[in-house]
Amino acid sequence: MNWDADAPTRMHGRVLICAGSDSGGGAGIQADIKAVTALCGFASTALTALTAQNTEGIHGIHEVPLAFVDQQIRVVLSDIGADCVKTGMLHSEGVIHTVVEALDAAAPGVPLIVDPVMVAKGGHKLLDPAALGALKAEMIPRASLVTPNIPEATLLTGLEVRDVDDMRRAADLLLRLGPDAVLLKGGHMQGDELTDLLATPDGAEVFTSRRLATRHTHGTGCSMASAIAAGIAQGLELSVAVARARGYVYTAILTAPRFGKGHGPLNHAHTVRSGA
Repeated sequence: MNWDADAPTRMHGRVLICAGSDSGGGAGIQADIKAVTALCGFASTALTALTAQNTEGIHGIHEVPLAFVDQQIRVVLSDIGADCVKTGMLHSEGVIHTVVEALDAAAPGVPLIVDPVMVAKGGHKLLDPAALGALKAEMIPRASLVTPNIPEATLLTGLEVRDVDDMRRAADLLLRLGPDAVLLKGGHMQGDELTDLLATPDGAEVFTSRRLATRHTHGTGCSMASAIAAGIAQGLELSVAVARARGYVYTAILTAPRFGKGHGPLNHAHTVRSGA
C-alpha cells in the first residue's frame, strides 16, 4: 500500500514517542518524528537517552535522568494527550520501570506500540542485558503491537529464525508474553523477497515485497514502528496501518539520499510535495 498523493494533509493523530535520540538524524527519535510528521500525524516526545551517532555507528550514550523521563511523559500527556504511544530505545531496567509507571498513570487505555530496540544497525548494544527481563515482563505485555526484527525475536524467544515457518513459531512465542499483536520483520533473512509476519491470537497475515539491495537502511525499524503508530493514532485498522507503513518505508529506502559512509538514512520526506 503506497502513500496516497490525494490524501488530506490535515494533521491528525497524536503520537507520544518514548525513545533515544540519534544525532545523525537517521534513526531514534529523529526518525520517529519525521515518519509521524510525513504521515500527517503529530509527534511529541520523551527522550530516554542521547546518543552521539552517525552512519558508521554509535560513539557515545548519555542517559537521561529517570525523573526527567517521567516528567516529560506526564507533562505531555496532561496537556496535549496521545492517541497512540510508541516506545523505542529503553536501554535500562530503570527506564523501562519509569516509562511503564508513567504510562499506566497518565495514559491508561492508549494503544502502545513497542519497538524492542536492542542493537543498533552498526552492532552497538542499546539494551542492558539485565533489562531484557523487564522488557518481557513489564513492557511487552502492555503492548497493542510489538515490532521485533529477527535478531530481537531470537533474543526474546530463544528461537533461531531462518524461514517463514520459524517466524510463525517465534510470533506464537511472543504472543504468549501478552501483547495483542506481533509484527515480526524479516529484513535479516536471505532472499530476493522480504517477508513480514503480522500475528494475533486469531491468526497471521503475511506481507511481502521485493528486497532492495542497499546499505541505506538506517532507521528502518524506528520508522516502521512510528509509521504504524501514526496510522493507529489516526484510526486505521492494524493491518491497514501496517500495510501503509510498509509502503511508506519501502519508498523511503528506495529514494534514500545516500548520505554518509556507513548505513545511510532514509528519505522520510518523500511524502512532502514541492510547492505545498
